[in-house]
Amino acid sequence: MRRLVECVPNFSEGRDFEKVDAIVAAIGEVAGAYVLDRTSDPDHNRSVITLAGEPEAVRDAAVRGVGKAAELIDLTRQTGAHPRIGATDVVPFVPVEGVTLEDCVALAKQAAQEIWQRYRIPIYLYEAAAQTPDRKNLENIRRGQFEGLREEVLRNPDRAPDVGEPRLHPTAGATVVGARKFLIAYNINLNTPDVHIAQAIAKKIRTSSGGLPCVKAMGVDLRARNLAQVSMNLTDFETTPLAQVFEIVKREAASHGADIVGSEIIGLIPRRAIEMTADHFLKVENFRPAMVLENRLEEALRKAEENNSLRLAAKAKPFLDLVAAPTIAPGGGSVAALAGALAASLGQMVSALSRAKKSLVAHQDQLTRALGNFQTAAQWLTEAIDRDAAAFEAVIAAHRLPKQTPDEVRRRDLAAQQAMKHAVDVPLEIARHALVVFEELRQLESICAPSMISDVRVGRMMAATAVRGALENVATNLASISDAGFARRAREESGWLSSRITGDRVPAGR
Repeated sequence: MRRLVECVPNFSEGRDFEKVDAIVAAIGEVAGAYVLDRTSDPDHNRSVITLAGEPEAVRDAAVRGVGKAAELIDLTRQTGAHPRIGATDVVPFVPVEGVTLEDCVALAKQAAQEIWQRYRIPIYLYEAAAQTPDRKNLENIRRGQFEGLREEVLRNPDRAPDVGEPRLHPTAGATVVGARKFLIAYNINLNTPDVHIAQAIAKKIRTSSGGLPCVKAMGVDLRARNLAQVSMNLTDFETTPLAQVFEIVKREAASHGADIVGSEIIGLIPRRAIEMTADHFLKVENFRPAMVLENRLEEALRKAEENNSLRLAAKAKPFLDLVAAPTIAPGGGSVAALAGALAASLGQMVSALSRAKKSLVAHQDQLTRALGNFQTAAQWLTEAIDRDAAAFEAVIAAHRLPKQTPDEVRRRDLAAQQAMKHAVDVPLEIARHALVVFEELRQLESICAPSMISDVRVGRMMAATAVRGALENVATNLASISDAGFARRAREESGWLSSRITGDRVPAGR
């Protein structure tokens, strides 16, 4: 099963696009995390970036974004309509697939420690990660904004951060980190510049004032557009759908002699929100299918898979070209070693991923031991790719020695026999290591995550091929060995190695 989380960091910069570009670039440098969307609002002077991907990668990408924002954004000079306490104001982690809200709480706490240790930016934990009930709500933490909190935190222990020292970063302020369900940032614009009307509507509909459940709202003055706006966060769209919010704001605006001129979604929305109120989205000014979180994420994963395939192909091609070239080496022995290394690498992947699963904690010691064994085998077999090619090149070099005199013939024959024995020893050793991988993978199948059974079985097939391929080279090279004792011992061991995989049948897929 895939493990995917979303993170939606909010940065206190929406006017200087070069700075936002730099933050997005820093986030995008982390493999496994994908920037799905970015929205910048000059009036709010705020940018919202949506990223998603593997939990650890998303955590690391978010931390990098916080660091870059601290370099570029100076809150002592920043102004805007949106409340803020930090250059990176808020960093929420959201479960998407294969993870729980509790998993995202753990991610948030890890990110909080990293941000403090790296950048000395204090952290407040909110929503599901909150350490005290009053910090579940973001507005409580933001009270006084950067300028007020900067002074109050020095004298009021109740305002001290959850992570870090009780003082704000001089220019980057503090950052709020947490875990929550999907949140929809939804703004409704009124046909009046009177911000008091927007504030009155916001107070009427928000949860904290006894209004709609799971709605946070405030009135904002959009001076550049000569409009007032009801800016909202819907923290549970299944409890309070967008269409319901729209109709109530419209009714309240009419009671003040105003009307709605448009509404907008900031960032991405989950597909379920559309399914619940599909007709309403026709009224959202900026709505388009690309705003659906699942659409953007699937597209990002598809492109990443294509790019990974291209990168892997580019890395594999040089070796494939060497094998395809009309030269003696690398040949079958090197290819057998590669097959064994691939099998061990699959074992590493499955062991590491399985070890991280809570459901397999009883097997953690076995999985840790298996991981170490696969790592050792993969390294040795990878090095054996070149070792086998070098061994056969030594055989060729021995046969090219001069043979004009009886002494030269004797030295040539001796060198050729020594080189040929080495050319037997190397693939025999490849077969031994590949058999270890084969047997380790057989044990791994009973303790790994069920979703990775197919990877284990492919690994076993590759390991068996490595054993058989290496032993084919042993048999071919033994035909040229004059030392009967050496040849007998090599054939006996080859027979034993072959017997360990003969008759093995990998079960059909489930």
